[in-house]
Amino acid sequence: MSHDRTRSGFKERTRVADARERLLAAATPHGRTETVPLTAADGRAVAAPVASPVPVPGYDRAAMDGYAVRAADTFGASARSPSVLVADDGEVGPEGAVRVHTGSELPPGADAVVMIEQVDEVGDEVEVFDAVAEGENVGPAGEDVAEGQTLYEPPHRLRPSDLGLLKSVGLTEVTVAERPRVSVIPTGEELVEADPGPGEVIETNGLTVSRLAERWGADATYRDIVTDDEAALREAVERDRDHDVVVTTGGSSVGERDLVPEVVDDLGEVLVHGVALKPGHPVALGVVGDTPVVMLPGYPVACIVNAVQFLRPLVREVGRLPHEPHPTRRATLTRKVSSEPGVRTFARVRLADGDDGTEATPTRASGSGMLSSVALADGWVVVPESREGLDAGEAVDVALWEVSE
Repeated sequence: MSHDRTRSGFKERTRVADARERLLAAATPHGRTETVPLTAADGRAVAAPVASPVPVPGYDRAAMDGYAVRAADTFGASARSPSVLVADDGEVGPEGAVRVHTGSELPPGADAVVMIEQVDEVGDEVEVFDAVAEGENVGPAGEDVAEGQTLYEPPHRLRPSDLGLLKSVGLTEVTVAERPRVSVIPTGEELVEADPGPGEVIETNGLTVSRLAERWGADATYRDIVTDDEAALREAVERDRDHDVVVTTGGSSVGERDLVPEVVDDLGEVLVHGVALKPGHPVALGVVGDTPVVMLPGYPVACIVNAVQFLRPLVREVGRLPHEPHPTRRATLTRKVSSEPGVRTFARVRLADGDDGTEATPTRASGSGMLSSVALADGWVVVPESREGLDAGEAVDVALWEVSE
């Protein structure tokens, strides 16, 4: 970097949308694919168009319980003057009828089905009281899926119902994009895995972010804690350059121990340092070689907010997954939410059913170090840069942050 960040601080903060655009522009979708069984394909993105090798159904079938007939043999049939047909077995001949059930294959010679309610069975004869047209009450071959029909195209993300459809056309496996490989490196000399002493903190950010990355479609590696040492940080980042994305947690601000942006800038380039976002403005985004690096703040809430804003779309981009808006739920604010002009604010809320619909109640107006304010919340309300807060009673969209999307 051309300036001393530890002295200048964050004089300028990049808007969230601009920062995300710079990050995604530096990312390249990987071209790796793999073929997996349908049982392992849920949530995976198809890597090539998937077409049906066969029609479904593969034959004309009865759409009703009744008798398969030749439609011409029923013309003129009525309650007062029924058509009298001969009960056949197997093939339907002239003036013949064969008993069928819903979904059964239409017998040779038949081109329609008379519903069972419209016939009387008298010995070996079948009296038909209603005429049917050719194709009536018949599901033709390929009615559900035509042979050669394209079912899915990249980057469609497969759902359980999609897997059922693929199995119905005879497929047992599908070619999908490999999950992007994400390395998550927690940093900080104060971090420990358990039993913290004075001045120590149990590491949670790396665990949380790595599991979120898995939910978003990545194959995440949760690394051991790296202390605030330039050589150790450099070694950790260089070690994981073979991953599609490197994520660090902590050490992203402008203090004496915030060394990660300098290390990344020395190895590659820092694209953004400081974003107009609250909580979590001291995020940094960079690239080392061809590997994007997301440097998340150490405060838990800020870390999670930034992971959703930057890591989630990055995983989608490099993993060739569809870019989809974050799931939301409409609700009414029960209290006012304050925000700083020009800064995108994320207010944590809990949802509850009210008399007039869903209500959203802020859990904490400020503070990015309280992990419980996120873990005990259902989502957050975004206050855009153009607003100075939101009023009580205002209808808002609550982003449901902890979802498998």
